[in-house]
Amino acid sequence: MNRQIILAERPRYLMPTHNCFELRQAPVPAPSDGEVLIRTLWLALDPYLHGRMKRINSQAQPVAIGDVMVGATVGRVQTSNHPDFSENDLVVGFWGWQDYCVSNGSRIMKLQTELERSHPSYALGAMSRVSGLGAYISMLHVAKPKPGETVVIGAATGGVGQIAGQLAKMEGARVVGYAGSPEKCDFAVKELGFDACVCHRDPDFGEALRDACAEGVHVYLESVGGEPMDHVLPLLNHYARVPVMGLIAQWSTGGTNANDTRMAFLTQVMAKRLRVEGVISNDFFQSHFRDFQTEMANWITTKQIKIVEHVVDGLEHAPRALQGMFQTGQHMGKLVVKVSE
Repeated sequence: MNRQIILAERPRYLMPTHNCFELRQAPVPAPSDGEVLIRTLWLALDPYLHGRMKRINSQAQPVAIGDVMVGATVGRVQTSNHPDFSENDLVVGFWGWQDYCVSNGSRIMKLQTELERSHPSYALGAMSRVSGLGAYISMLHVAKPKPGETVVIGAATGGVGQIAGQLAKMEGARVVGYAGSPEKCDFAVKELGFDACVCHRDPDFGEALRDACAEGVHVYLESVGGEPMDHVLPLLNHYARVPVMGLIAQWSTGGTNANDTRMAFLTQVMAKRLRVEGVISNDFFQSHFRDFQTEMANWITTKQIKIVEHVVDGLEHAPRALQGMFQTGQHMGKLVVKVSE
């Protein structure tokens, strides 16, 4: 049978909960001529999935009630009637929360590097067109940190933050992260090589961040938003660069609050001549993905960059794991679900 997790209802609250989903059983599909049958091995859980669950989404069509929940996936070709794919090929795609899928080959891609083939889950994180490519473009092509500059990274141990921070260190910058627990901060410093990391849940967060950024902030990778951003903005130096990859905090605040800081932010942009650039990694797929994969594979293989994953075992646990991403944030590294061997 083909286990499928479908979207049963829209989120009732600000954050997605496991009761939005339903597990159903369906027959394993049979591939026709020109198609392949894929067995899912790994599934990625990412903040943007909350947006796909809502009725209105600004960047992509929302998931319809009753449809299989979407998500980036890695799988193994079990049966191939397609000339470009063979049995046992490892492929990455977007067929979502299910054990099996049939594809005509148009939206799947073989894993390109030996590193991915030996660590298939990396194709959903460090080597992916979302987390990995996004961190690469944001740091090396938008922010371009210089030796001695101070770079602040939000969600320091997350799928994007862990890579972006290490790339900034490779460029000679001083890297200050913030994260949601002292344990995560210790990990960022001791294991990922950050120069400092501050817990944003600490009541003295603002003061601790100022102390860690005594020379101000030259680069701020924004992927969180919310209250932590309020403490970073006053520390930005003139002509600071602010690549914006996401605003995960909006999912837990509903996108608005009584202390809206948009005007304060725009005032800082104008007064300090900041360069603020939105980064949608898919925009750079055709132009940069091949070079990115080659360089990232080398950096990981030579241990210049360390990759951290939080693995959830079992497709049936994906709904609660997604809920936990927003409610507790206790996972360390890229959050992936191991669906099968």
